[in-house]
Amino acid sequence: MFNSSHTHSGPMIWPALSVIGDYDTATLKGFTRYALGLTDKLVAVVDMAMQSLEPMQLSHGNGMAGFAINRRQRTPGGIVNGLNTGGHVDHDVPVLLARNAQGKVKAILFGYACHNTTVTGKNNSVNGDYAGYAQIALEHRYPGATALFFIGCAGDQNPAPRGTLELAEQHGNTLADAVQQVLSGKMETIGAPLRSAFVKTELPFQPFRAQTYQKDLLEGNKYEQRRAKLIMEAMDKGWDISAHSYPVQAMRIGNKLTILSLSGETVVDYSLNAKKKYPKEHLFVAGYCNQVVCYIPTEKILEEGGYEPVSSMIYYGMPGPFKKSVESKVNTAIGTVMREVGVQKK
Repeated sequence: MFNSSHTHSGPMIWPALSVIGDYDTATLKGFTRYALGLTDKLVAVVDMAMQSLEPMQLSHGNGMAGFAINRRQRTPGGIVNGLNTGGHVDHDVPVLLARNAQGKVKAILFGYACHNTTVTGKNNSVNGDYAGYAQIALEHRYPGATALFFIGCAGDQNPAPRGTLELAEQHGNTLADAVQQVLSGKMETIGAPLRSAFVKTELPFQPFRAQTYQKDLLEGNKYEQRRAKLIMEAMDKGWDISAHSYPVQAMRIGNKLTILSLSGETVVDYSLNAKKKYPKEHLFVAGYCNQVVCYIPTEKILEEGGYEPVSSMIYYGMPGPFKKSVESKVNTAIGTVMREVGVQKK
């Protein structure tokens, strides 16, 4: 499983989000060089891990942190990115601890469902945002341990307040405190077996026509024009862009803990609904896994409109919004992988 923390304070991984900017040749070469180098480093770190295997005792628990807020604010003009204090949130902080045979803490895996974007576009320095600060704090408190963060279903969740590095550090320390509280309390030990499952499902886009993009090329804003160029090129090449192939993964450790991995910028209701369907299972629900190509809305959010289900698809270079079947198809895939790892609904 690959999970991206989704900090906005890091290098672009080309060609993702190519619609956002108009880059010169030198910049594009830099993007490509970074992406290829990152791939090599990821392969190398997996190889290092495989060469360093040792027995571990695993235990898990759950904490809480309250700085995530739903950002889909209702206004007379529709849904905007703002503050929705009554909106759905997932404040769980799932924690998985690994100790070696001598009882030393070797690894701490923890998660949270919130955009890792305390720092806004006014900042142009590379940093890990609140997730990075939480990792730094935990590795300081547990010397020799590796702290690993995974982001949950954070598509419609923002940190509050936000805007500065100081606030990012504040939220990171809040999250680290929640993790430490779990580690200091009674955790449940888990062991073999380890089971995994992986499927893909097709998420169809709403019908679209070439004429729409031809018009955007002439009359649209710069983002619509760039998106239109990408789509027209794909259509000219005969590519099938009628649907997005969406991966879903599950890994179960023992008989009580499952890490459910969803790709894309999944909105928080996917996490909340999964936990309702499988109340007897300790679920770590991660978004942004294995592939991040666009937002994944629910049917309700799709009907409401706004940034996540509609306008963001321009910046991601997608043909347009998904059909309303998107939620049922994702949930069917979730049910498939959960059954394959041995988890039954309530």
